Amino acid sequence: MSEYNYRAALAYHAVSSYFPGDQLAVSEYNPKQQPLLYKKYTSLEPIALPKQLASGSISALQAVAASEQAANRVPDLQTLARLCYYTSGLTRPDEEKRAAACTGGLYHFELYLVCGDLADLPAGVYHYGAHDHSLRRLRSGDFRRVLLEATGNETAVAHAPVLAIFTDTFWRNSCKFGPRTYRHTFWDNGTLLANLHAVATSAELPFKLIESFADDIVNSLLAIDGYREAAISLAALGATAEEPGNAPVIEELELPTEPLSPKEEEYPLIEDIHEATLFSTGEESATWRDAEAPFPPHAAPEGTLIPLRPMPLDDWPTAPIEQVIQQRSSAHRFAQQPLSFEKLSTILLNALHLPNADCFDPAGRPLNDIYLLVNNVSDLKPGAYILHPEQKALELLKEGDFRKDATHLAFDQKSGGEAAVSVYSLIALEELLIRDGNRGYRVAQLESGIFSGNAQLAAAALGLGATGLEYYDNEVITFFSPSAKEKQVMSLFALGERAE
Repeated sequence: MSEYNYRAALAYHAVSSYFPGDQLAVSEYNPKQQPLLYKKYTSLEPIALPKQLASGSISALQAVAASEQAANRVPDLQTLARLCYYTSGLTRPDEEKRAAACTGGLYHFELYLVCGDLADLPAGVYHYGAHDHSLRRLRSGDFRRVLLEATGNETAVAHAPVLAIFTDTFWRNSCKFGPRTYRHTFWDNGTLLANLHAVATSAELPFKLIESFADDIVNSLLAIDGYREAAISLAALGATAEEPGNAPVIEELELPTEPLSPKEEEYPLIEDIHEATLFSTGEESATWRDAEAPFPPHAAPEGTLIPLRPMPLDDWPTAPIEQVIQQRSSAHRFAQQPLSFEKLSTILLNALHLPNADCFDPAGRPLNDIYLLVNNVSDLKPGAYILHPEQKALELLKEGDFRKDATHLAFDQKSGGEAAVSVYSLIALEELLIRDGNRGYRVAQLESGIFSGNAQLAAAALGLGATGLEYYDNEVITFFSPSAKEKQVMSLFALGERAE
């Protein structure tokens, strides 16, 4: 819809791009000044969640790749505990590591639940405390109608017994990454959503990601300011035939929390871009969600296609998603041995299965283009490739040993050159923003984050290493041009066999 203003997103993306030499600014980060990794309410009593958590009956790869919707189901407290823990829980307490990967290990996201009366949990608005695996009730009563109105009567919201809300406390990440944090907002929300979707699938819960909502209404419900901490995405969990009744009045709350850090630095660039993406009303949300303009098309293949060769289903590992998440960790070093083309194909195809959402192409076609820089994959020449999802095939753009380029493009991080393959998400950003306005910037980044999260889960299921990496924006575009001309980089992750 061309009437949308989208210049703020283009300007932010340009000014938050990395160039050679910017490593010095990141290296000035002092871990001793790191903010608290958790939001801790000081006046609310914890509601302990079950610690003995069930696992699903399907494999991790099946959970990542599932696209069909489950039947109506209402989660109980055990299922909620499972969803919270394997999405945002502290899976490695001794290392302060959580279930989903996060840039810099700074864990700047909070998870809230809004539910009606459940069998073993009264209706209310709850915060999940990762530090002690418990819920704290912020409000008593069924407030789901507030979210229904904020989303402009989104059908999945109308019938969801539980809604999850993710918020970002920007300073917990910008303390290290400065204004680039607003990109990390959606990368890291993407890995969280990849986990949540896979575990919901394992638990046979219907799932839908919601990105069209009136921000201030959601922030008010959670008693957050929308400035230091802001709602980023919603997810409808479960389904019932009934819609929620009228909600109680949203009263102002005074809910003290432990200070994040002795001081906080403000970044106007983050404030400005977030403000530019906001929706004010449910009507605005519905208009944006129901837009009929087509999504930008992908370029047709120009060269010879190499069909992907995924592993047979009978060879897929059988470990459930919960076990894989519990054992998952980011890889910092990669072994210098080839990654099988079959495993790479399996990861890519599974990662392309995006969750049901109100903001992605309903045909299931990814908005981002996937580029690969292959260093060491069996039966695949080293070089630069683009993935064509509809053909389930790769196209070789240029052949050669580009390990040095892979290192340099990845913010001069050794992982880029050591990995068997680096995977980039690029998008014709301006075309998408013409359709979706500044809110479309969230969508482009979020989709790339979910794709990356899916891929890292699939890699972990196959016993491989994976990690998200930073990159030099313009140099990536130059390297993959002319194919990447007029596109912008959304994210990068690396794959390979783990080093011992």
